Amino acid sequence: MKNKTVGLIINQQKMGAVETGNYLRTRLKELGWQIDQEEADFVLVLGGDGTLLQAARDLAPRGIPVLGINFGQLGFLTEIEVHDLDWALERLAAAAYRIEERMMLEARVQRQGRLLETAIALNDVVVTKGAFARLLPLDIFVNREHVSTIPADGIIVASPTGSTAYSLSAGGAIVPPHLEVLLITPICPHSLTSRPMVVGPEAEVMIRVGHYEGQAMLTVDGQHGVVLEPDDLICVQRAGVRARFIKLTDRTFFQVLRQKLKAGDRCNV
Repeated sequence: MKNKTVGLIINQQKMGAVETGNYLRTRLKELGWQIDQEEADFVLVLGGDGTLLQAARDLAPRGIPVLGINFGQLGFLTEIEVHDLDWALERLAAAAYRIEERMMLEARVQRQGRLLETAIALNDVVVTKGAFARLLPLDIFVNREHVSTIPADGIIVASPTGSTAYSLSAGGAIVPPHLEVLLITPICPHSLTSRPMVVGPEAEVMIRVGHYEGQAMLTVDGQHGVVLEPDDLICVQRAGVRARFIKLTDRTFFQVLRQKLKAGDRCNV
């Protein structure tokens, strides 16, 4: 692999990320690779999962793969730790990697019959109540068929990638990322029968915000927010773009679960 063009995204708030970025620039020049964000063949992302989520959303429309280098805490989405950097560059130079594509979500907010905003998400689209401890009434539709009306703290529509994020904390299922589904997970519903659901990749999930005395909010990947009003409609479906991740090893999804989330660990009582 030669004459490649590489982009760098560095979260300067993470300790050591700037210094590692400077080291990377030197090493990339030694390899004869160009550094150009706009013309990049792939992008190296120095930060945590949040930095990688933002990068994936920004780069997915252009089909540019990303390699996450963990400077955060959990690093569930990042591929390597900083001490693996030289090894990773060797793998990249030898083209010894594969590209893994991940399904993304598209969310559209409609207000009084007009489109207010469109956004894409890698993890999830979340509707939540405001600061006061009042339940938010929500009407849930799948393919325009009414499914349920629930008072809740909110609702999560997650991708398979997002199944191990907020949805997991709210009691949603864990779904391997190669599956193409949408997860609908209520947040603290005031109902004995409201349970998480999984729908197919062609489904459109629609959420109508009921009348609420506080301020409801739509959040995309926990990073981009839209203030909602009563009767707003949020339509979520599979996006037309996909996130692309560089994978340097054959580590499986379940191995990552065991390593990062301690899934399957035996509890000693």
